[in-house]
Parts: sequence; structure tokens; C-alpha cells
Amino acid sequence: MRRQHPPLPRAVWLLVAARAVNRLGAFSLPFLTVTLVQTFHAPVRAAGLVMAAFGLATIPSRLLGSRLADHLGARATITLGLAGCAVAQLGIAAARTLPQAAGAAVALGLAFELYEPPSQALIADATTAEQRPAAYSLLAAALAAAGMGAGLLASALAHWDLRWLFVADAATCLGCAVVVALTLPRTPGRRVPTATTRHTGPWRDRRLLALLAAGTVFATTYLQVTIALPLTVLDRGLPATLVGLLLTTSALTIVAARPALRLRRVAGLDDFAAMALGYALLGSGLLATGFATTSLSLAAATVLWSLGDLVLFARIYTVVAAIAPETARGRYLAAYGTSWGVAAFVAPLLGTAVLTAAGPPGLWSGCAAASLLLAAAQPLLRRVAAPVGAQPVG
Repeated sequence: MRRQHPPLPRAVWLLVAARAVNRLGAFSLPFLTVTLVQTFHAPVRAAGLVMAAFGLATIPSRLLGSRLADHLGARATITLGLAGCAVAQLGIAAARTLPQAAGAAVALGLAFELYEPPSQALIADATTAEQRPAAYSLLAAALAAAGMGAGLLASALAHWDLRWLFVADAATCLGCAVVVALTLPRTPGRRVPTATTRHTGPWRDRRLLALLAAGTVFATTYLQVTIALPLTVLDRGLPATLVGLLLTTSALTIVAARPALRLRRVAGLDDFAAMALGYALLGSGLLATGFATTSLSLAAATVLWSLGDLVLFARIYTVVAAIAPETARGRYLAAYGTSWGVAAFVAPLLGTAVLTAAGPPGLWSGCAAASLLLAAAQPLLRRVAAPVGAQPVG
């Protein structure tokens, strides 16, 4: 049996459609490390440093995105962020030296997260607590559906020149910006918090800080799919085009499995029980990745970690939105999102170092262990994130 939910608001569907347009070309980042190594002849460690610089730049990007959304509104901020990404990606495509490519990668990081806080806050503001898991899973599934085409397109373009991946990504960023500017309702800036409401700020909320710590471990682990999976494919002696096919497999899995989230046995799980399940699936898939040596075994591992991906992304932002005061959702989501910025700095350094020292089995076994620890930590996080005075479940 499936649980029935009220229909999602039009604004959510419009935003999801716009982000899907963007996702159709958003396949360049997993190839950035490979591009630096193959096109610019950078050592693996140097490529890791460039990716770390990109990640560090995404931290102020996300915080700035929240501020801009407060002053300019969601539509203007999303449009600005997408246009900035397009310019930076064209810079990577036009680069002729490693320093030029590195500079463009940092510029991409500065624009990369501008549109995330207003996107997530718009969904949270437009939906009820009951609708949010469905809304966030719809966004994940739509991005995955577009990702299927993205993976196939990436495989085709990678046969020519990896730079074309960044040109295509820039084109879809601009396409998404146009869709957002023309169709998304204009949203005014949020009310700036007064002195009496600043105590609700995200950086003083121990519940958010606990979620942020766990989220940073998750993001550091998950980003190895972007950073280390392409290098693992090369280490196995398999063609770089396989990366695009694996991303397509991941996307197909997410789209095909999304209806399972509406099954009563799954939908009836509280957010933290669902996330424990998601982390267990993620860890199983990452462990299998470390010991996969063929295209088929890598594809099977990809199916496993993608199922975990689907469950997790449907619930993580639901939890953050639930603990945030209504007037501070954008700031809470932006603060939580810095976990991805920290991870994008740490993950390339850690991932490339472990990959060099211990090879794929060592790296992916460590990622699996981190995922299983996060699964075990969910009962504690449930208690920490409970509202003051509430009786936590379990």
C-alpha cells in the first residue's frame, strides 16, 4: 500500500523542471579531476589540491547565496548563481595552462552554491511538513532523470575532448537560468532578523550543529563518488567513458526506485530510521565499489549506493527544515549546506591521499565504515534534534 499526499505546489514543479534542465548538462564536475590529470598533465595530488580549492570556495558561495536570497529573492539569486557557473565553466573550457584551469575552478566554486540555499528554502516554504519528503525526493528523481541523459551525453563528448563537457554544462546552466527567470514566481527578500529573533540563528542551535557534524562526514564520504570514482575506473584499466555510464546507472536507479519511497513500510519510517537505512545501503555500495574490477561489478555497486542516495536526500533536508524557525529556513539550510563546502575541501585531499597510499580497496572500505557509523549514530541524532520538551522516539 502507498500513502497519499496532497499535490505539490506549482512553484515546486517549476523549480524542479528548471533544475532538471541544468542537470542535463551538469556532468562536468566528476570529470574535472580527470581533465586536470589527462588534459593538463597534473599529478593526482595536484589535481586533489585544485579540487580542494574549489571546495573551499563553495563555503562562502553558499553563505552568500543565503544572504542574496534575503535581499534579492530566490528567483534573482538562482538566476545569478547559474549565470556565474556558466561563465566559470567556459573559463575552464578555454584554459590552456594548469594555473588558468585552477583559477577557473575556484571561480566555479564561488558561484557553484549560490542557487542551492534559495532552491531548498523555496521548496521548504512552499510545502507542508508532510509534503517535504515527497518534494525533496521529486527534486532528486528529476535531477536523476536528467542525469541519465547527462551521463550518456558525457560518454559521447568524452570521446572527443573533455573540454566540451564544460561547454555543454555552461549551456545548460544558461538554459536553466532562462527557465527560472521566465517561469518562477518573483519572491521578495526575506525579513532580516531583528535583535529579538537572532537567538534563533543557526550557529547557536545545538541541534543543527549536531546535524552539521554528521552531514559533513556524509558529504566527505559521498563526494568520493565525484572525486575518486573516476580515478578508480582509470586504476582498474577501464575507459574514462565508463564514468558517464556509471552516472547514468545511478540516475536510472534513483528514478526507477523512487515509487518505493511511497510504500507504507518505507514512508512510515521516521526521518532518522529512514536515514539509518540509507546509510546502510550507501555503505554497502561503497564497499562493493572498492573491490569491483569490472564494468558489471562497478555497475552493481553503483545501484546499491544510489539506493542509499535516494533515501538520504529525501530525508536530510526535511529534518533541517523541520528544526528551523519559519523565518530562518534559508539561513538554516545554508548553514547546513556548508557541510558540503567543508567536504569539498577535505574530500579531494583525503581521497587522493588514501587512494595513492591504499588503493581503491582501502579508500572505499573507509568510506563504507564511515557510512555504517553514521547509520549507527541516527538514534543519538534523533534525540539531539528533538524539540525542547519533546519526548524522542526510541
